[in-house]
Amino acid sequence: MANAIVIEAYGGPEVLAVQEVTVGAPAVGQVRLRHTRIGVNFHDVYVRSGLYKTLSLPGTPGIEAVGVVVECGSGVTRWKPGDRVAYVTGTYGVYAEERLIDASLLEGVPASVSDDVAASALLRGLTVEMLLGRVHHVNAGDWILVQAAAGGVGQLLCRWASHLGARIIGTVLGEEQAAVASAAGCHLTVDARTEDVVQRVREATGGTGVAVAYDGVGKESFSASLDALDYCGHLVNFGQASGPVPPFEIARLAARSSTVSRPIIFHYLRDAAQRGAMAANVFDALESGWLTVNPPRTFALADAAEAHRVIESSGATTPLLLVP
Repeated sequence: MANAIVIEAYGGPEVLAVQEVTVGAPAVGQVRLRHTRIGVNFHDVYVRSGLYKTLSLPGTPGIEAVGVVVECGSGVTRWKPGDRVAYVTGTYGVYAEERLIDASLLEGVPASVSDDVAASALLRGLTVEMLLGRVHHVNAGDWILVQAAAGGVGQLLCRWASHLGARIIGTVLGEEQAAVASAAGCHLTVDARTEDVVQRVREATGGTGVAVAYDGVGKESFSASLDALDYCGHLVNFGQASGPVPPFEIARLAARSSTVSRPIIFHYLRDAAQRGAMAANVFDALESGWLTVNPPRTFALADAAEAHRVIESSGATTPLLLVP
């Protein structure tokens, strides 16, 4: 038996209730995993609220964690009890002390990377690796726009892009976020509440616009991201923190031969070899020291509701982790 957070009905943070669940022995190809750190993400909030109806109820939310292998089922040769591993999954079940999981979904955690760092950086790092190296290849000297540059993904996106030699314009909300985004590598910050984002982008780029705009905000920022592009520019809409993007005329893209894509990280993790390569790139960056994450704020598993209240009210500037 183990404690887990179980949602019986969609709703506010209060629906995140602790229950004792049966874990059992691992089947063929599975391991029994004891979680040490569990990441808290906006995706979890959308699942809990019912915005994403992708979790069958009753069910246990969560999409990323770090843990230790407790027991291996038959056929598992890559892992042994005591191994430190991490994973990202689109099938949930993560907010738990222990669980059974397909061994092929796991990635090893280097000894030099702590549980706190791995759980804070894996999903966001994989997302950034996808955005900068697979959805759109960013090169040295490229002008790029990062919406919500002080957010969890935004900071890592700026750090990684800066390492590649890109010139980064980041949108923020207020002076505190501007300082965070600048520290993460932004060359210019623009307050999206008080400044004209498109105008500032045009001024900074000599009137040309950016090669690519990375937009995880969605509804409130999509139009500005599109209008900030250079000719043949690429708008990558990878999230919808402010709500889904409303329909628009495809002919609008013809003004500058723009392209728009809507990548989902889980689709890029379907292939085990590609997922392993992406995870290795993230862990190599962390070990090298040029990719860093802020120290996390931790909560007991039983306090998952409070963690959700914090991320909804304060955003993801600081990583939030559950400690079973």
